[in-house]
Amino acid sequence: MTEAIEENKFVELTYEVIDQKTGHRLSYVEFPLGYVHGTNSVMSSAVTDELEGKVAGDIIEVPIDCNQIYGPRDESLVFTDSIENVPEEYREIGMTIHMENAKGEPRSFIVTRMDDKTLTVDGNNPLCGRNVIFKLTILSVRDATDEEIEFGGAITEEPEMLKSLNKVPI
Repeated sequence: MTEAIEENKFVELTYEVIDQKTGHRLSYVEFPLGYVHGTNSVMSSAVTDELEGKVAGDIIEVPIDCNQIYGPRDESLVFTDSIENVPEEYREIGMTIHMENAKGEPRSFIVTRMDDKTLTVDGNNPLCGRNVIFKLTILSVRDATDEEIEFGGAITEEPEMLKSLNKVPI
């Protein structure tokens, strides 16, 4: 019997995010993402609601207004500065720079433009202001273990490298 997605089912899927306006793929997950349905909020409720009742092999497309998830675009989070004021290691388009405001609140900025004289960073989520389609392919559905339900996802072993590092006395 094929198991359907419902609360406390462990689901593995892959997905891609497609811009509705251009049809371009903005991002994708190549390796399976595993989560426990109903206990993990890694995805928007609009997406998890559409997954309810689906089975392995199903492919669904969920339109999302990213303003509802990330809020509207805020132009006050876009800064351009002289490239001389930016350390060399940050002078690459697509580089993420982590900063804190005066209150100690963290925010990530992405380098979006650069020329010989200036560099621009943007603190908005790259999906702000976009309408996208989340295209999900369900790979497997099964009962989650008690440990997975508590954790909200897959319980994996440490990579071999971390196991050996943990044995090295410090």
